[in-house]
Amino acid sequence: MALLTFELPDGSTREVDVVQVLNAGYAGRSQDDVAAHVAELAELGVPGPSVTPALYPVSPYLAQQTGRVAAQHGRTSGEAEWALVVAGDGELLLTAACDHTDRDLEVHGVAWSKNAGPDVLARRAWRLADVESRIDELTLRAWVSHGGRESEIQRGTLAELLTPAYWVGVLRARGELVPGTVLISGTIPMAHGVDQFADGWRVELGDPATGDTIELAYDVRPMPEPIG
Repeated sequence: MALLTFELPDGSTREVDVVQVLNAGYAGRSQDDVAAHVAELAELGVPGPSVTPALYPVSPYLAQQTGRVAAQHGRTSGEAEWALVVAGDGELLLTAACDHTDRDLEVHGVAWSKNAGPDVLARRAWRLADVESRIDELTLRAWVSHGGRESEIQRGTLAELLTPAYWVGVLRARGELVPGTVLISGTIPMAHGVDQFADGWRVELGDPATGDTIELAYDVRPMPEPIG
């Protein structure tokens, strides 16, 4: 599977042996935001979901802490998200994540596309209990790089998304709030006119109350052409 290590603000670390990964989709609290995301995907030929919010199981090994993502072609892209991580003792952690998705495959099936690329997670995390009282104030931003030039593509707050508490309730009801579970939140709308098919992604989860930020960044590297 995948073994992830998170550093907490007090300098302690948590190792998490990932047993399941779930990607939420169409998970905005505002139906306007959900409709905007559906419209973004419709431009890429992706049909709308039959129910919202959606939840897609992802292979556990796809939860990665990496600085490089290998892409089979030029139409893959990330999404700024938060991740809920259940540590070994049941402690709930919150961190930044980027769901790297194959947009060509997404046209044929969202669940398939989610399993065609990694969910990249940051190496730092907060205890959910430490930030939950101000969860809506936390910020989520993303930048893409093209030829070394960076552009902001996503900016919002966690008030735009269903809360970690909501998903804790869903997982508990399903009997899946177990150590090693990683739930990725779903995303916020992308800025119009910014090319998402980039050669680099950076995501930042911020806490304005403390000034602390959790960040991840990775390069997107094309894979060699297949032989045969």
